Amino acid sequence: MLADEFGREVTGVRVSLTDRCNFDCIYCHNEGLGDTRGPMDPQDDEMSTDDVVRFLEVAAEFDVDAVKFTGGEPMLRQDLEEIIERTPEQMEVSLTTNGTFLPGRAEDLVDAGLERVNVSQDALDPEDFAAVTKSGAYEKVLEGVEAALDAGLDPVKLNMVVFEHTAGYVPEMVDHVAENDGLQLQLIEYMPELTGKPEWNIDIGRVHDWLAEQADEIEHREMHDRKRYWVDGGMVEIVDPVENPTFCANCHRVRVTHEGYLKGCLNRNDDLKSMGEMTKPEIRETFRETVANRVPYYGEYMIQNDEGQWEINEKYIEEYAGA
Repeated sequence: MLADEFGREVTGVRVSLTDRCNFDCIYCHNEGLGDTRGPMDPQDDEMSTDDVVRFLEVAAEFDVDAVKFTGGEPMLRQDLEEIIERTPEQMEVSLTTNGTFLPGRAEDLVDAGLERVNVSQDALDPEDFAAVTKSGAYEKVLEGVEAALDAGLDPVKLNMVVFEHTAGYVPEMVDHVAENDGLQLQLIEYMPELTGKPEWNIDIGRVHDWLAEQADEIEHREMHDRKRYWVDGGMVEIVDPVENPTFCANCHRVRVTHEGYLKGCLNRNDDLKSMGEMTKPEIRETFRETVANRVPYYGEYMIQNDEGQWEINEKYIEEYAGA
């Protein structure tokens, strides 16, 4: 198993299969790459089925035991079932999706080896959902959640980005997962440094405090040192990486872009490393380099200037990246 110079072993990979999406969410940062959403038709720059599988086989050589497939919308890949079926057996396979394509495919995905699914659902009102996602597919998302549950993907974790447009729905969403067996809620901190809309930000600490008041039990997870709140039988987890050194100190994953570049951190794009022609020797070398060059805390790597805008901390780069 590979570990970076700060002692963090890489146990998981997050693989973007496409930057295409049938939604246009106003908060989307496309795995940290920015608003690069491409045409809906398959693109030549996407990793092939064999490329993805070859990468996963190399990751398995380094004892990586979990992969999460993302996008864009990964279910726009018609080879998703094949990719999952060919994923090394040692890896737990999960998927992040907007859910609209789960009806009709959820059972096949489970048969191929899918074990967990996260479905994006940012509001409980169709109009507000449409305003956030630029999509009229609210009912289709609900059908997708049901299809996932029917296929045995229990629990289904609902992803909700918490920012100005959605924060008012947090109490209702907490009640929603408490009242519906098989659902959990993952509240994701809005990342203004990636989206360019700092005015939409809210203090995620206030959400923690509110949940702590409501919770019957609070649990700490090793991954990212996340907190889980159990409220009336429902599980609510917060993902809060912004300016959070503890979160980053417990990060054990690297990312792969849809074009076949490795990323050591969601919030860095200056260190993208190509895996070339995707041969196993090239993948091995790039994987080792990426892990070795991971930075410990992007809250030091990215800083706010006097105008409140995020910029690279050149002093930090000189001290760490140049070491």
